[in-house]
Amino acid sequence: MLWKTLDPVRSEHGLTILPMAPLSTCPTLDLVFVPGGRRGALCRQRVHRLLGAAGLLRGRRAATHWMVRDLLHAFGAEPVADRVVVDGKTFTGGVTAGIDVALTVAAEITGRATAEAIQLGIEYAPAPPFASGSPGTADPAVVAAVLAWAETCQRDRAERVARAAAAL
Repeated sequence: MLWKTLDPVRSEHGLTILPMAPLSTCPTLDLVFVPGGRRGALCRQRVHRLLGAAGLLRGRRAATHWMVRDLLHAFGAEPVADRVVVDGKTFTGGVTAGIDVALTVAAEITGRATAEAIQLGIEYAPAPPFASGSPGTADPAVVAAVLAWAETCQRDRAERVARAAAAL
């Protein structure tokens, strides 16, 4: 667990994560996993901003949450509406696709059998109770309500992405 400092990082719902090392002292890494988040400190470091601002998404296909997918263009990425996208050594996915991305990475590193054993071990067998998991399957009224609820956050995200992209 790396962060800018060793200070505890508090999530929007109160979960506190204790970094093990600051980013400034970490060695060369074989794998970097950047979790997403809706708001707060972790949101400011979302994968599309972190990888994008570092120039690592330029010319690559990438996935993220549907409400911020178009923001990937600002970093030279090609937004894709898949749950998991593998482009070279870059693995991306949306918010709830985190387990899917992790299993895909596990299969790449250790083989499919190990990834399948992990999936069974955590009993990951998604069966959502509703067909509203994407804007293409959700009732248009639900999509409109979610977009209205997220309008302020979306505007803030767009401004932060524009600033980060301008710094490239």
